[in-house]
Amino acid sequence: MDNSQSGNVDDTASRPQHAFFDTLLSRQSHWPLAEPGPSETELGLIFDAAMRAPDHGALRPWRFALIRDDARAEFGDVLVDVAARREPAKPRAELEHRRQLAYTAPLIIVIAAAPCADSHVPETEQLLSVGAAAMNMLNAIHALGYGGFWATGADAYDPNLRAALDFEPSERVLGFIFVGTPKSREPSAVRASHSLYVREWLGRASI
Repeated sequence: MDNSQSGNVDDTASRPQHAFFDTLLSRQSHWPLAEPGPSETELGLIFDAAMRAPDHGALRPWRFALIRDDARAEFGDVLVDVAARREPAKPRAELEHRRQLAYTAPLIIVIAAAPCADSHVPETEQLLSVGAAAMNMLNAIHALGYGGFWATGADAYDPNLRAALDFEPSERVLGFIFVGTPKSREPSAVRASHSLYVREWLGRASI
């Protein structure tokens, strides 16, 4: 029987759409993360997804740096060094635990912005573009079967860390995405209903 005549709708075409939303709505943050991390081909897909972020003025304000393999040891040194400079009164031994952050995932992607001060595009919009690129990356990481965790904090905003990671003085580190394989696949926590955060505007109230 012809489904169009019977009133039934063939859902075959909607299955890829359903699969997409199943993936999108199952994303969650994972911490800590284990080996393996993404392959070079998968990393290419992750960064290509970042390039699809909205970008007013085609400024491409995003900058990324990869930290992995043996470089994590030196990154651990950097984390201790910048914390010591930030808290000079604290004994260095009390800051050594910060080194372990470098080993909580096989790959760390440093997220930074290179805002163009001469552009007509407000800096806020440029930073939002970097945030959108980071979210695209997190979704791509999840879709490939890995886990991601976006961390910020004092280290991200410390100019000494920015310099140690070879970013320009005009560039701003906005955080780190830790990437790897989740140690557990527990279902995500129940999220709040979107209805709590959405309202419909029905026009201007009479004055």
